[in-house]
Amino acid sequence: MNVLFEEDGAFRAGTVLADNVASLQIELASGKRSKVKAANVLLRFAAPAPGELLDRAEAAAEGIDVDFLWEVCGEDEFGFEELAAEYHGSKPDSVEAAAVLLRLHSAPMYFHRKGRGCFRKAPPEILQAALAGLEKKRLQAAAVERMVEELKNGQLPAEFTPVLPQLIYKPDRNRSETKALEAACGETGKSAARLLFDCGALPSTHDYHLGRFLFEFFPESKGGTGFPYFSAPVELADLPLAEVAAFSVDDAHTTEIDDAFSVTTKPDGGWHIGIHIAAPGLGFSPDSDLGRIARERLSTVYMPGRKITMLPEDIVAHFTLAAGHTVAAVSLYLEVAPDYRLLGHETRMERVPIVANLRHHDIEPVFNAGTLAEGLPDFPYRDELKLLWEFAQVLEAGRGKPSDNSTRKDYNFTVDWNTDSGIAAEPGKGVVTIGERERGSPLDTLVAELMIVANATWGAMLRDAGIPALYRVQTAGKVRMSTVAAPHEGLGVECYAWSSSPLRRYCDLLNQWQLIALLNDEPPPFPPKSADLLAAMRDFELTYAAYAEFQRGMERYWCLRWLLQHGADTVVGQVLRESLVRLESIPLVLRVPSLPELPRGARVQLSIEGIDLLEAELRPRYLERVPELASNSGSDAAFAGDEGEEVAE
Repeated sequence: MNVLFEEDGAFRAGTVLADNVASLQIELASGKRSKVKAANVLLRFAAPAPGELLDRAEAAAEGIDVDFLWEVCGEDEFGFEELAAEYHGSKPDSVEAAAVLLRLHSAPMYFHRKGRGCFRKAPPEILQAALAGLEKKRLQAAAVERMVEELKNGQLPAEFTPVLPQLIYKPDRNRSETKALEAACGETGKSAARLLFDCGALPSTHDYHLGRFLFEFFPESKGGTGFPYFSAPVELADLPLAEVAAFSVDDAHTTEIDDAFSVTTKPDGGWHIGIHIAAPGLGFSPDSDLGRIARERLSTVYMPGRKITMLPEDIVAHFTLAAGHTVAAVSLYLEVAPDYRLLGHETRMERVPIVANLRHHDIEPVFNAGTLAEGLPDFPYRDELKLLWEFAQVLEAGRGKPSDNSTRKDYNFTVDWNTDSGIAAEPGKGVVTIGERERGSPLDTLVAELMIVANATWGAMLRDAGIPALYRVQTAGKVRMSTVAAPHEGLGVECYAWSSSPLRRYCDLLNQWQLIALLNDEPPPFPPKSADLLAAMRDFELTYAAYAEFQRGMERYWCLRWLLQHGADTVVGQVLRESLVRLESIPLVLRVPSLPELPRGARVQLSIEGIDLLEAELRPRYLERVPELASNSGSDAAFAGDEGEEVAE
């Protein structure tokens, strides 16, 4: 006697060696012996042989039309032998019965199992839904296969266009498009970004890097950076008019001009030195449309060639300290003695005439350490700048800390978007120029010291009045934000509240609102223990750091484009530490795995094995050590502060 039984979800057949009623000893065709519960036996048969039964039954099951089988069976539960008899019109033999069993078991959408060997036909509505789902899956699989082939052939599937940002930066693995992209990447060996770039989904590598940032930080804004509707700011014509002629000092590309200066000679000797800060805080409140916009953005985003302003451009233009305009400002007037002693200060809210916007590239050639030592030539605002610089030196000495103790250089990135890149790997517009300037110039010192005295003075005023503000605090070498006034050891001041850039930073704008309330003798918008103040501080710190990281990343990207523009196949740099080299011509730090053990500051020549703009990667290889520059020989001064530099890997 032979039996067909079910074991571990599969059907097996074997010869009965012993029948113990509740269980049977079975020998399979393979010779293996097994103990089988009698309840698991579905069919007993004499012929054919066990192995032959399953082979013949599987072949016969293929010819059974499952739709017809579903039609002929009744609504009640049934056994497979019962249905086999009805299907064949007579008592089925062992092969015919087993074939029907296998066919029923293979069609779970049509037949629901109700026990061993027992089934019930699926209700029509459930069957139709299941069949529709199966068809949908079939079509999706076919669509995925088609999309994979299109991607491999360099064509962008039409389905990709509406979901490209999500597909590139935050793919949903449940979507067919993502499955197709991952499959195509696996077959081609390319990254998702590279594959999409090759298919024309990314206009440029620059758009890819910028798009990642916009996707995360500006997901819902129009065009990524647009502004929602906002009410116009309050007109400030009733403010008193300052009797000064103020001028600003900024780089060539600054449009958000937050600060300006004025010098007025006192009749009895000495001067009134004015530090004038743009006053958007007078034009709108924290709970206004513009206040909410500033709270959401928290800072202007800077990157080479572009920026995303914290406030709408027309609002920036309304409040910026542009030459030829009389603009609302919060002014700090310093009473300075003829020997540059600070005698007192006064803060006013007023309208300030701006007579000039001085630019670094115009002023620094005639106002620098050399010309100050040799005698300044004649140029506009020469005397005012010289006076402010001399006063700044006194302020710096009084703090006991230099305003900038770093000897590193600053680099200015300028992108010409009207000129073809000339790079085969990056067609389109965009040519970058990278200029350098030494930190700590007289012009830098002048501006830095006046900003420090303004931020420290206003921070102390808010502290003494018991009005909370956002302070920059440095203790034990760590800089952090705080709502409690505390020393900034690096600057040598008792407290330091960022207040001098309200057009660019929400922290400064918030502090300006608090200062305006103090000057007007009104309750501050953010009272003590304000949850909104703490939330603003936390969000500002995180967002400001993220924006700065993005700026560093884009500067690294443009450094790589600069190398491609110049066709550089070798570069010279200086060793920072093990495997790290900083290039001399541009602000780029590279990890060089092939670098031998060399002393800090050693100059080396590297070959450029390849540059991938999409991944922002450069592959350098060590060539040789080159002669040291005389100015760097034996000195580590040029590497002060390098530990925090970014590495392009």
